[in-house]
Formats: sequence, C-alpha cells, structure tokens
Amino acid sequence: MSSIVLGVGASHSTLMNTHADQVVHTDRAEAFRAGLAAARDRLAAARPDVVVLAGSNHFRGFWLDLIPSFTLGVGEVIAAGEAGTPKGPQHVDPAFAQELAAELVGAGIDVAISARLQIDHGQSHAIQYLLDGIEVPVVPLVVNVFATPLPTPARCAGVGEAIAAAVARIGGDRRVAVVASGGLSHQLPWPSDWTDPEGADEEFLVDAWLNGRGEWERYDQRRREIIVAAQPCIFRDFDEHFLADLERGELRRYAELSSEQIAERAGNGGQELRTWLVMAAALGFRAGRALAYAEMPEWLTGMGVAVIDGMGAAA
Repeated sequence: MSSIVLGVGASHSTLMNTHADQVVHTDRAEAFRAGLAAARDRLAAARPDVVVLAGSNHFRGFWLDLIPSFTLGVGEVIAAGEAGTPKGPQHVDPAFAQELAAELVGAGIDVAISARLQIDHGQSHAIQYLLDGIEVPVVPLVVNVFATPLPTPARCAGVGEAIAAAVARIGGDRRVAVVASGGLSHQLPWPSDWTDPEGADEEFLVDAWLNGRGEWERYDQRRREIIVAAQPCIFRDFDEHFLADLERGELRRYAELSSEQIAERAGNGGQELRTWLVMAAALGFRAGRALAYAEMPEWLTGMGVAVIDGMGAAA
C-alpha cells in the first residue's frame, strides 16, 4: 500500500525568472526564494518515489477547443519551456499515473487522461524550484482554473480526497508527495469571462486561447507585453489568513467558496487556489506550516510556500 508522505503548496510566477533584476537583494524576494528552497529540502527529506503535481494551465497545453476540468498525465509529459522554465520531456511514472487514473475513475472522479501532455509554468515552475536536484518522477494533474466554467472548489477538494484514497489502494509501498502549484492572490490581465472579452488586449488573448494549439509561441510576445504591463493587485490580508488557516488545518472552509467569491477576495489569479485545495484535501486537511510569504507586486502575485506532513512522513 502506498502512502502520502508530504504535501507542498507554492505560488508560481514566470516574472520570477524574467524580472529577477528588479528585486535583487530585496528581503521579500529572498524570503520567498528561501521558502522554496526549504520546501525543496523537505521534499528531498521525504524521499518520495513519485510526486503528484497539481497545477494550472496557462493556454500552452490546453485551449478553448478542449479544456477538461481535470487532466492526468499518464504517459509522455512535455514542458513548454516558456520564460526560462524547464523545456522538453519530463521524468514521469506512467505505470503509477495509469493506475492512479483507473482508481480515480473507478471512484467516480471522471478525470481526463493524456498520454502526451504539454504542461507550462503552472507545473514546470514547481519542477524547476521544488524538485531541483531531486530525481523523482512526476504525475501532473492539470486543473482548469481560467476557462469558465471552472470546477467548483468543493469538487477540487473531492478530487484531493479521492487521490488520497486511491494512493492508499495502490500497491507497491510507494511514498507519494502531492505538490500544489498556483496562487496565492493576484489579478491577471485576462478576461474573467472568455465569452465576453473587453478591449483589444482581452480579444487578443481569447483569440490566442482559441487558436493557440500547435502555435502558442506565435502569440507569446504580445501576450508577454500585456502581462508585464499589468498593474499588480494583491490581497495580502487574504493570503495571510489563508496561510494561517493552513497552519490550523482549516482550509476545508475554502472549498465552500464560489468562483465569484474567490475572484472578489483573491483576484482572478486566486482561482489557482484550487490546486492548494487538491493538495490539502489529499493530506486530510491536516495542520501544516507556512514557510514563507512575500507580497511581490513585481511578480504580480502574493507568493506563499507551505508544507503539510503526511501520515508516513516519519517512516
């Protein structure tokens, strides 16, 4: 029987790679980087045999022609490599991924599968920093957090709980870590409703979201310009309460929020909190520890890192 030994949640931002010179030596940036490094060390110490990586999609792997709520990478996984993130084939465990997918579907979670999954920084940012130097295969779980209608937070928590139950049924005595990549609060210059874009920039983005399959790089320069020009919008109070609730083991309450409530309290980028709910639910909403929080307007995001120990952490 396999077991979940550690959960990790961490924010991501490609601006951390491309705009590092704007925050060199700032205490805020150093605090977040130190938190990532501490989480990386906790992952190494947990000695996982496989990492289930719940992250988002930023329209480099999925487009509006087809976006499942949840997709599990069960074969080849290729990172897009945008903005200095890892590029190309990733280290994976297809046998475990296929077994996990079968268990989830058998339990009533109709997760989509991909035997050739392209991920972007929604997942590869975590590979770059949290798994740096750790030779462990990943099983990506891509959660739709941007193309409405989104899966409900309650459903995301249910998926996390189903992952925990599935891991307990899977044989081989594997040690499993669950990593969430996304959030905390931020506001992206993206249309909250892709069916009703406002202005030329949002119309361009929707066009990229609809027609980007196979040629996402054609849209990337202008898309990057739109993102870099965005005004930061970070809800520090929300982020600090969220991490405090994680430390108290009280994240289940966030599964009761609607998408509209999340957008109001944490911005449209805060929809990525769904990945944290998947992770926290897989860890049974146990109390955890926040390793870092930094309000980073230069990266447009409230950047948090936290860990939750699993039942098998001390084994």
